[in-house]
This record gives sequence, C-alpha cells and structure tokens, in this order.
Amino acid sequence: MKALQRYRGPVEAEQAIIHVDSDPHDEAADRLDLQKLISAFRRRRGVFFLALVNCIAIALLITAHQQATYTSTARLMINSREQQVTPRDDQSALSALPSTSPAVDSEVEVIGSRELARRVVATLGLDRDPAFNPALQPKKVSFLGRLFGNSQADPSAPKATGDDQVIIDRLLAGLSARRVGATYAIDVSYTSSDPRKAALIADTFAKTYVSEQLAAKASANRQASGLLGERLQELQRQAVADAAAVQQYRIQNDLLSTSGATLTEQEISTYNQRVAEARVEAAADQARLNTARQQLATGSTGEDVGEALDSGVIQSLRGQRVAVSAKVADMQGRYGARHPEILKAQRELADIDAQIQGEVTRVISNLEAKAEVSRQRLASISGSLSTARGTLTDNNRAMVGLSELEQKAAASQALYESYLNQYKQTNAQEGTEQADSRLISEARVPSKPSSPNLLLNLAFGTLLGVGAGLLAVIGAEMLDSSLTTAEDVERRLGLRYLAGIPLLSSLKGGRGLSPTSAIIQQPNSAFSEAYRNLRASLKYATLSGPVTVIAITAALPQEGKTTTSICLARSAALQGQKVVLIDCDVRRRELNKLVKGRAHQAGLLEVLAGLAPLEAALVKDEATGAMILPLNASDAGGQDLMGGDAMDLLLAKLRERFDLVILDTTPVLPLADTRILAAKVDVVVFVARWRKTSEHAVRAALRLLPVEGVAVAGVVLNRIHVGQQARFGHGDAAYYYRQYAQYYA
Repeated sequence: MKALQRYRGPVEAEQAIIHVDSDPHDEAADRLDLQKLISAFRRRRGVFFLALVNCIAIALLITAHQQATYTSTARLMINSREQQVTPRDDQSALSALPSTSPAVDSEVEVIGSRELARRVVATLGLDRDPAFNPALQPKKVSFLGRLFGNSQADPSAPKATGDDQVIIDRLLAGLSARRVGATYAIDVSYTSSDPRKAALIADTFAKTYVSEQLAAKASANRQASGLLGERLQELQRQAVADAAAVQQYRIQNDLLSTSGATLTEQEISTYNQRVAEARVEAAADQARLNTARQQLATGSTGEDVGEALDSGVIQSLRGQRVAVSAKVADMQGRYGARHPEILKAQRELADIDAQIQGEVTRVISNLEAKAEVSRQRLASISGSLSTARGTLTDNNRAMVGLSELEQKAAASQALYESYLNQYKQTNAQEGTEQADSRLISEARVPSKPSSPNLLLNLAFGTLLGVGAGLLAVIGAEMLDSSLTTAEDVERRLGLRYLAGIPLLSSLKGGRGLSPTSAIIQQPNSAFSEAYRNLRASLKYATLSGPVTVIAITAALPQEGKTTTSICLARSAALQGQKVVLIDCDVRRRELNKLVKGRAHQAGLLEVLAGLAPLEAALVKDEATGAMILPLNASDAGGQDLMGGDAMDLLLAKLRERFDLVILDTTPVLPLADTRILAAKVDVVVFVARWRKTSEHAVRAALRLLPVEGVAVAGVVLNRIHVGQQARFGHGDAAYYYRQYAQYYA
C-alpha cells in the first residue's frame, strides 16, 4: 500500500484510510492461472479472430494467384543383393555400392548433382525449351517502352548468357530426390506446370542415373584393364630378371641343387652314410683280427679261429689228416713203430699239419690286411667328409645372399601372378556390369496438381492465423493499460476498489433510460444496487468513523464523475439520508440540468462570497429529497473562493446539517480545482471509465494531488458492461452476474 502513503497527511491520525494490501507476494506468482488466460482470450477474441480471418484470407488469396504445378515421381531401389554372373564379382574394378544408410543418402545427392542434370538437359534437349532457356523466352517490353513505342527490352528480363548453368539451375529447381524412410528406395520427383513434362523429366533423371552407374562401371573396367596390362608387362620383366639373378648366383657360388638340396648337401649325406658303413666294417675286421690273435696267444694252433673254420682248404686238410691219422693208428697196431709205412704215414701227417698251419698263418695275415684296408678306407672317407663340410660352410655363407634373391624373386613372382589374376578377372567383367540400382516404378503423368494445395494452404493459413491471433491477444493485453477489474485497481494502482457501476444498456430493461432517472425508476435494479454498494464502501472508508464529505473526481473528462455524483446522492437520499450535492465544476456546471430555471438565482459562488444565504442557494430534488447546491451563471472568483476559508466554513456547516456531502469536482489532470478541494474533504473518490481510462492517467492524477492532508478512498469503475465483464476475471463481482441476476426485479 505504498502508493497510498504519499497521499495521506497529518489528518491520518484521526482519519486513516482502510485499504487493501496489494503486495504481489501475497499471491502465488509462480502458479499459472488458467482461468486468467481463458479470460484474456475471451475478451480479446475479436482481435484473435480478426488475425485468424486475415491470415486465412491471405492464404486463400495466395492460393488463387498461384500457378498450378504438377509433381510426378519415379522410384529407384538400391540393390542390396547383386546377381552373381561371374565367378568372382567382387573383383570388379568398381565395387558394388554398399547398402548402408550413408551410402544411400550419398546417392540421393548424386541424383541431384549438376553433372547428372547436365546429361538430362542433353538427353531431352532442354536447351531448346523456353521454359528452361531464358534466351528463348520472348523479350519483355517495359511499360515506358510500350508507352513511347520503344521496343527496347525490359532490363529486368532474363538475358541469354551462352552458358548452360542457368538451364541447369532451372532444371534442378523443380527436382526433389529423397530416401523413402529407412529403406533402400529413393523417390525422384519433378514439379512442373506441364504434367507430361514432369513425368518425362522424373523418368529421365531416374533412367539416366541407372545408365550412368553402368557407364561408370564399364569405364572403370576398361580403364583398369589398360592400367593392369601396362603394369603386368613391367612386373613380368621384373619377375624374369629376379629369377635369372637367383640362378646366376647359384652357379657363381656352386649352389646347384637337385630335389630341393644342394649338391654339397647331397655329397655330405652320402659321405656320412659311407663313413658309418666304413667305421662298422673296420671295427668288425679289427675285432676278428684281435680275436684270432688272442686265440693264438692262448696256445691255439689256429684251427679254431673263426675264419680258419670257414676256410675250405683247412677243412680239406683236416679231413686228410683225419684219414692219415686213422691209417697211422691202424698201421701201428699191425706194424712196429719203425715200420717204413708207419714212418711214411707219419711224415704225411706232419706235412698235412704243416699245410694247416701255413693256411692258418695265411688267414691271420689276411685278417691283418683286411683290417688295415678298412682303417685306410675309413680315414679316406672321413677326409672327404671333412672337405665336403668345409665346402658346405662356404655354401651356407653364400646362402644368405641367395635367400635374399629368392625372396625378391618370389615377391616379384607373387605380385606378377596377383596382377595377372586381377587382369584376367577384370577382362572377364567387361560386358557383365550391373547397375547398383534399378527403376522399380516409372513416373506417371499426374492428373491432379500438387500445388497449390488448397487444404494445405488453408491449414497453414489457419495455423499461422492462430499464432498471429495469439500474438495479437498477447500484444493487446500487454499494451492495454485500462482498468477493467477490481484486481486491476488494487494491483496496478494500490488503491481500494470501491464499486463497479454497470452500463445501463447492458442490463435487462435498462435501454432508453438515463442513469440519473434509473436510480428512481428502477430502485431494485443492479444499477441502483451498485450505488448502494458504493455508499456502503464509503460509509466506513476510514478507521475513525463514518465519512461525511466526499469529493468525486476523475483523471480526465468524460469519465462519468458527475453522473456518479448525482446517482450516489439520489441513492443515499432514497435510503433516508440527508444529502447535499455541490457542483464544484465552474467550467461545466452539469448540475444545472437538474435545476432548470435556477441559473439566474444564487449558487455556490454567491454563498461563498457572502452575497446570498445558504438556504437561498439550496435546491431540493423533488424526486428524492436530496438538496443540490448548483452554480449560477456567474464565474467571478470561483477558484479563489472554493480554495479559501469560506469553503471550509461552508463544509463545516453542511457537515452539521447533512449526513452526506458530495462534491462534484473537476478532472485532476486538466484543472487544479480538485487539488485545492482534496485537502478539505474526508475522502476523495476517483471515477474511472471501464476499459477506457488508462492506469497511467490515474497515476498521473494521483501524483498531482497534494502530498499532505489528502485521503484517497479508492476507485469506482464506471459504465461496466456486465455481459463483457465476465471475460475479464473470475474474481470480479460482475463475473457472477448471471448467477445472481434473479435478485434484481
């Protein structure tokens, strides 16, 4: 209530104003009041529907002036599975298009490329079509040229540029390529004023795109074959040179081989085998010799030596000795020891033993010779093996270089073979190329135009109108500074809302009546009840007791303050109160209309000047019994008299005689009279016209009142349309008028 404090002076100690605390924190500021939004829309629905209708009308007007265009669509499908026509299709020079989402989106951009559009222009001959080539369009003659007979072309008309970029731009302007959802299908659409041309161009774009894929693959295969052929010859020469270098190195370093091993390795393997055999043989021969020697050393005659036992000569001699021994034994039994035959047989036996011994000696000598030969043979083979191993060591050193050459030759050969395979496979691909997409639906000639779309434009205009209407409602609400409800008065001005006076024409049975007469003729109406409410609000507007002297004023003229003063006075008089109504508006003198024929008699100014007694100036309202103190035709010294002590004395006298003293004062903003009288009354009542008076005007009027000694009781909203008031706030009394209207007869 800080706004009221500057209007209250020292008299507050005895006459404090009862006010309503309008602290915004008392309300839930963070809560969205849907009812307020609905009320704002209801009261601004005219602005809303005006914006809506205008937008719809503009949409319909634009639709009516739009040229009809037709859209035809051809559908392509990216091949997610390619037909297998060659042993290995994946070796194609240009690989198949991957069926991933980015790849499909990329192909959409390819369809809309300028290069593809250039080929469509060439295929259809669009450079000869005036719709695409501005150079073929008829030249436009300007208005001045037609006026003065000058055939010079309009400078704004398109000029022939000699370049196909303009044609391509115009062609691409009607093209639309988009992916169908998340599928592999692509819609190629074209929009034109000619339906046949739209279908033809859409089909041509789709077919040109497919043929371009085939041409790109064929061109890539041919180019790859040429490049592979050239490279293949170089790789062949390199592979042959590297293989020859390997063989030359083998010859130079004696690394010749068969069956995967070098000759030296094979020789060492043979020597190893022969050394093993010779070592076994030498060991066996030495063992036989050692055995024979051991037998002879033990006293053996040598006959039991293994080699002697195997000798046929010894066996024959032993057979002969057995026969001779038997003969000797037989002869010894018949002859004596010195018998010639016995001696002859004994000599023969000795000779046989000598032969056997000689043969044994020969066998032993043969064993010694054989053992020696075996040892020499082992030594010879071992020497050859050592020599071969030395050669192998040298060969192994040379094998390092050979390995490097062989790896180089193998790499060259492998690279040559891979290029050879690729070359053969690329050649096999020629003539079997497949496009990565196919045309699954040709464009049809549309029978209905795609634009203008009346329903779409109407929906868009409606949507735009709703948005514009809401913005208009918000703007109107933000720009509206008028006072409409009790909440506006208390929240914006910080003043008490005293009463709301309805507009007579908005009430049932109120048409054709004047407000001042309706108080008398319809005492039970809502209009009369509004003034009784005002009197009730003013009766205890101060804490010190009932209010007697009231100044009725307004910020601006035509607010209804005089009507309010008259009706309040008559309403109070009809309730049995003693009321006096004083006209303090020297310039307008509206109360003279109630006292016709008294303009020449004494009035307020004469009473203040002491030229006439109060009783002579008072006029009785015959209809209600209220007393009226008007102004006569004289205007001499009016402002000075009302601001002096005479006015104080007059008000003191009237306060004693009457229950209610009402002063109809001048508007605050244009005149200073009310500022002088405000400090002389109990309270000041501001009248504001509903939805007309700006809060800024009331604030400006309040700032002009004296700082000290002025008590503003509150604000009365005048001329409220009860039917429309329901749109402005459910907290106002008029909002519920329909519910309590039956109380007014």
